[in-house]
Amino acid sequence: MVIGIPKEIKNNESRVGMTPSGVYELTKNGHDVFVQSNAGFGSGFSDKDYRDVDATILDTIEEVYEKSDMIIKVKEPIAYEYPLIKSNQIIFTYFHFASSEELTLAMIQSNAICIAYETVEDHDGSLPLLTPMSEVAGRMAIQQGAKYLEKPIKGRGILLGGVPGVAPGKVLILGAGVVGVQAAKMAAGLGAHVTIMDVNMKRLRYVNDIMPSHVTTEFSSEYNIRKHIQTHDLIIGGVLLKGAKAPKLITKDMLKLMRPGTVVVDVAVDQGGCFETTKPTTHEDPTYIINDVVHYCVANMPGAVPYTSTIALTNVTLPYVLKLANKGWKKACEDDIVLAKGINILNGEIVCEGIAEAFNW
Repeated sequence: MVIGIPKEIKNNESRVGMTPSGVYELTKNGHDVFVQSNAGFGSGFSDKDYRDVDATILDTIEEVYEKSDMIIKVKEPIAYEYPLIKSNQIIFTYFHFASSEELTLAMIQSNAICIAYETVEDHDGSLPLLTPMSEVAGRMAIQQGAKYLEKPIKGRGILLGGVPGVAPGKVLILGAGVVGVQAAKMAAGLGAHVTIMDVNMKRLRYVNDIMPSHVTTEFSSEYNIRKHIQTHDLIIGGVLLKGAKAPKLITKDMLKLMRPGTVVVDVAVDQGGCFETTKPTTHEDPTYIINDVVHYCVANMPGAVPYTSTIALTNVTLPYVLKLANKGWKKACEDDIVLAKGINILNGEIVCEGIAEAFNW
């Protein structure tokens, strides 16, 4: 198979679809790999690194799409890329279709095979290709939230860990999934007081067992959320409904209950966000303020740490890329139901229920 790795062109996206180590495994298996010039530069990989593992470097993104049977990316294609995608071409990347009707319609029209990292689902219900980026985003949510609590950036002027004689900051985490647990781990490590909420009691029991005593668990309800947002300094939204839009757990009217300078970080922004006031931002302009509440809603948070993120992503995607390349998408998906669940759009038809529901189709 001919595999293409284009340079990501989304704002401030420095990750790349595959490391030279991953490309080596593909070329070793007899596949041709075309990498766009400087595609790996932001992640710390040079064109020479890719040439050394027998990849061919192409100058333009147009050439990569034109020559390839399968495209390996990180983020969803943006408008410039829509006309480059060919009929029957495999596009393997994060799509998050439920948050963009424009992207969904464009991929339907392209007649491509769209396989989304975020809906590849293991037998135990876990999402193996989403997990590493959720781990990165969960940890970064605290790192970024702590920064934006500083007064010069209009935050409350709180040091999350506090100091002797001064109480630590309070962190509220909505969702006890991968994002929530990683965020709680980071916040607890800084010494903050952490409350983590979920409707899944099994997850809350798990968190209660593994976290230190200054991480408390509570059942998630609107009443409890309204109570806690009045006293917490940093609020993390980490709720995920597989392949579907995130539920709006914090409405616009709730912002009035928060203290001025409270920071909210919506990690669910890729799936539409779990705050009603969420709108996607970029690393270039990451925050905005509504009702004196600082919103951080960067849609590609792991893109800020591309070296870590690219290696973590290739670690989990490579086995599936090899299956698709070695067998072709039909046989690969017939043989592996885990991979088959990643198919979102197939030759002009939606085959993922969550996408249709998101747009009431």
